[in-house]
Amino acid sequence: MSSSDAYVMLMSSLPKPGPLFVAKQTPLSRLKLNMRLRVLTPEEKEMLKLVEQALLWRQLPMEVSDRLVIDRGRTALSRIDNETLQSIVRDRLEIRTCVAALRRRSRGEGPPPAGNAWGFGRWVGHIARNWSDPAFALQGVFPWLHEADRLMARNDSIALERLLLSEAYKRLQRLEGEHAFDFEAVVIYVLKWSIVDRWARYNAEAAARRFEDLTETGLADYAALSFEGDVR
Repeated sequence: MSSSDAYVMLMSSLPKPGPLFVAKQTPLSRLKLNMRLRVLTPEEKEMLKLVEQALLWRQLPMEVSDRLVIDRGRTALSRIDNETLQSIVRDRLEIRTCVAALRRRSRGEGPPPAGNAWGFGRWVGHIARNWSDPAFALQGVFPWLHEADRLMARNDSIALERLLLSEAYKRLQRLEGEHAFDFEAVVIYVLKWSIVDRWARYNAEAAARRFEDLTETGLADYAALSFEGDVR
């Protein structure tokens, strides 16, 4: 079987994740997904692992250190020889750099000094020079930055998580049109699956916390009626 035929068979066997924020679970378990991915070559499995280690949302919570994110990203970029996958990693790390800057500013900190390992990519110096601008003068590149700044100021972590996952998901969807049945398509699928999984778990955890809060305030009956995993 040719490699192109293998990609066609693999991608055809993977159920579509569906609209983000609608699905309450992934279309197939990670165990079943890994079983389908067995057809990849050892080199492809290693490259997928590198991308996931750099970007996997569950392994990179908002609280993780900036240096660890940068180190993982640079390690992945130094070993990935695929232009599309390099672009995916760079884009996601630049998004995270913007969020790291927002987080620093929300704590009342000034721009990081030059040479400080806090961010990644093209915009690190630009962000520092435009620290007082709500969107770091990058609204033309990242239109969602104003909204992220507003949500961070309100300490609305759920809405911020939703915004960031949505932006990451949309970027992958745009790449999907260029990669239907190749290795890049497989990686894009896995990353989309991870985002759906991330939100489903986050959604369930937030709903559980909400249920506990309502129970503690004597609203258990109401909570039981509305407890459907909806955090909006």
